[in-house]
Amino acid sequence: MSASTTATIEILKPGLSTQVQDLGRPGYYHLGLPISGAMDRHALVAANRLVGNEAGAAALEAVFMGPEIRFGVDALVAVTGAAMPPKVDGVEQPGWMAFPVKAGQVLSFGFLKAGARAYIAISGGIDVPLVLGSRSTYALGGLGGFEGRPLKAGDTLALGKPTGAGHEGASVAEALRRPIGASQTLRVLPGLYWHRVTEGSKGTFFEDEWKVAPEADRIGYRFRGGRKLEFEPREQPFGAGSDPSNIVDSCYPYGSVQVPGGMEPIVLHRDAVSGGGYFMLGTVISADMDLIGQFQPHQAVRFESVTMETALAARRDASRLADALENAVRH
Repeated sequence: MSASTTATIEILKPGLSTQVQDLGRPGYYHLGLPISGAMDRHALVAANRLVGNEAGAAALEAVFMGPEIRFGVDALVAVTGAAMPPKVDGVEQPGWMAFPVKAGQVLSFGFLKAGARAYIAISGGIDVPLVLGSRSTYALGGLGGFEGRPLKAGDTLALGKPTGAGHEGASVAEALRRPIGASQTLRVLPGLYWHRVTEGSKGTFFEDEWKVAPEADRIGYRFRGGRKLEFEPREQPFGAGSDPSNIVDSCYPYGSVQVPGGMEPIVLHRDAVSGGGYFMLGTVISADMDLIGQFQPHQAVRFESVTMETALAARRDASRLADALENAVRH
């Protein structure tokens, strides 16, 4: 291949939903544009560092079913996140480890065993145009990524120039991977409109087991199975809807927990709208947001009430995990 030839990959099969994602485009949420980016940021960073990319390089996020990709150039690849075994020309490769793919070979995936989203990093990164400082796809707005949409069969994506920092066999130890289990706990900092809920419902929300609903995506994850919330009586203010769960339109933080009608909690995620008229009983702490991106439908989940001190300590722990990951794969 000559120096002027663009290195590319071709999407033979797109999987269920595969998008270009990086670490997102912060700074525009107040204008209604979400951060987007990887649902599991830790997994994206791990994949990138294994192949020698910068932590926030653009990679592929595959949901539930992996794509089939033909390589037009020799490359180093790493797959992290969900347990979705990668294969090169049908030969299974290890997850969380860098492996080579030769020009003309096809990368495919086995059946999903655990988790929901796999991250496919390729040496050099996916070279799509920057939009407001990011290559992430925001499909709802048709922005960023590859033509602002999930990938389709026949798409050809350009690759950036590899740094040469990655090497075959580099891996991430089990201790540096976030756990993907059959049951999970999400830590919630109550607040915002917590006062709108009765004392009894404040208890049942955290006592009950919830399950991920099929309506779970990059915008938000819905949960079912717990008891309905009851609200403190009040006269609805001007501008709010008639349901007790309605409020006068307000901003929505990432991770905020809405409960429309008091029935089914929704945790807002990377592609969330920035405001609206549903009350929020609190916010899932930042350290637990990556976990949500690996939840499957019907997965059992409990919510745990925590203090600000606990939330800040968890954030420090997450930062230490990120530093340990960086040190472990630095070459």
